[in-house]
Amino acid sequence: MASVTFQNVEKKFGDLTIIKGLNINVQDKEFLVLVGPSGCGKTTALRLLAGLEEITSGEIKIGERTVNDVAPKDRDIAMVFQSYALYPHLSVYDNMAFGLKLRKTPKEDIKRRVNEAADILGIQELLQRKPRQLSGGQRQRVAVGRAIVREPKVFLFDEPLSNLDAKLRVQMRAEISKLHQRLKTTFIYVTHDQTEAMTMATRIAVINKGNLQQLDTPQNLYDHPNNLFVAGFIGSPAMNFFPSKIVKNGDKIFVDSGDFKVQIPNDLAGPYKGMDGKNVIFGIRPENIHDPEFAPSNIYGEKVTAKVDVTELMGNETLLYLVSGKNIFVGRVDPRSHLRVGHETDVIFDMGKFHIFDATTEEAVR
Repeated sequence: MASVTFQNVEKKFGDLTIIKGLNINVQDKEFLVLVGPSGCGKTTALRLLAGLEEITSGEIKIGERTVNDVAPKDRDIAMVFQSYALYPHLSVYDNMAFGLKLRKTPKEDIKRRVNEAADILGIQELLQRKPRQLSGGQRQRVAVGRAIVREPKVFLFDEPLSNLDAKLRVQMRAEISKLHQRLKTTFIYVTHDQTEAMTMATRIAVINKGNLQQLDTPQNLYDHPNNLFVAGFIGSPAMNFFPSKIVKNGDKIFVDSGDFKVQIPNDLAGPYKGMDGKNVIFGIRPENIHDPEFAPSNIYGEKVTAKVDVTELMGNETLLYLVSGKNIFVGRVDPRSHLRVGHETDVIFDMGKFHIFDATTEEAVR
């Protein structure tokens, strides 16, 4: 088992900088997820750790050993790719054993490791089948099993679930989480799907355009995003944003979007008292916007008049796409809501759970 350290790591392809001074300390036995939009550099960071790409500058450590110049086969890592990359002419057993045979591992040891991995993944009955006889989920389990038999210090996963259908992705998410708990090994997992990140990770590193935006627990990323990008990336549907001004009226502080004005509760207004007239971006998550008929009684609610533009009935919730002047936003409301397309109503903003960002720097104001 081992920790992993990225220290001022930079990666350039010609004049194009993909990774910009990346600093991450992954703790031993941690499940760290690298998340961000396509092209942000997360897979490149994983490939640098695996030794599949050469770093331009900086240092990567696995445990206490610097691995910049260590060959991939000697880094004691195992990688699971988006593509299953199974040998079609080999059985499941031989696919899982292939890497061990190349290392001239004793046959009895190979048999033990393959059978143990098959037991963990529930694929014992598949060991004599060929990949063409397997479903997508079964092939992904074999690919994970091939990594497990290596008994590495660090597991690397590069979007391993993106080829699976939605139901199977949910199932495999749970299985990979259970696998981490059972193996008690360091997992580093790359995905562009923030739902995967939120449900699986011990900590999440949010990356955008090669820069680390925030490294924190899932709950802290959700509750206390450092900037506008993290706030908009974490959470589904995404946080609503409104270009606004801070307005002071006596001892009360308001956020004025031009189309609506809401008061910041007095006990939360401290950071904004010196910002009268300042341009900000006001953020609130869809789940903190309520149908007035079903709004919780214990919140500090502010009314905002809006027209219902679109509804999406999801069974356990209803998504309302709302219009207030020039502002279009989403509310996630009680499924019993009677609001329908064309209705004009006062929706309730839970002002105990708002976010303010500097309009210039896009950094959170707290």
